[in-house]
Amino acid sequence: MGNVRHHREGSVFRDGVDVPGYSLVHRVSCERNFGIRSRAQNAIETFWSTTNPQEAIRAMEAQPASEPFSKIALECANAAAHHAKNEGSRLVEALNRSEFIDRALRQAVSRESAKLENGLTWLASVGSTAPFVGLFGTVWGIYNALIKIGASGQASLDVVAGPVGEALIMTCIGLGVAIPSVLAYNFFVRANRVTLAQFDEFAHDLHDYFATGARVGAGPQPTMRVQAPAPRPAPGKA
Repeated sequence: MGNVRHHREGSVFRDGVDVPGYSLVHRVSCERNFGIRSRAQNAIETFWSTTNPQEAIRAMEAQPASEPFSKIALECANAAAHHAKNEGSRLVEALNRSEFIDRALRQAVSRESAKLENGLTWLASVGSTAPFVGLFGTVWGIYNALIKIGASGQASLDVVAGPVGEALIMTCIGLGVAIPSVLAYNFFVRANRVTLAQFDEFAHDLHDYFATGARVGAGPQPTMRVQAPAPRPAPGKA
């Protein structure tokens, strides 16, 4: 019975906390973060290698849907085109071109930054609570050992070994879940910090480019005319 109980308790812990939730979040977070980091430089270089804003917009629209740098660039291009389209209106009187583009960039960076944090709360929660779950299993195993000792009236090894062994296994499971979770959380926080710095740097360059017509440090460039990205057709329509 002791072995059966141990098997069930271990299975419930693994099935309920460890395997499906922890492994899934860890895998998805890894794929997303490594995918963003591997495509970031390519997206940035693609944008700056174009010869005019329209070509840059088309290049960003061709990027994968999960690529955040292209979304920031498209948001900036939309803002610049919208401001140019409404010259002479109350919108232009309230906000100049630089302020309007700056606001759009801040919103885009905030939105993409929030997406990077998906799953981090789960990792932090698992890392902080798993040791206590293991401790609960330890206490429960020792409690069962004391009950057996009281029922048998003797503290022999065969009476104590089973429950105490279960308690130690639960402690190991808790630590085995908590330690990788904390390490993964710290790794992703560090990776996100680097990506956020790239967001800010790219956003500053985009602001200069769409607000003044030239990227800072890139030398003189021809005057640009920004057109809003073409709307994508609705699903099911040609």
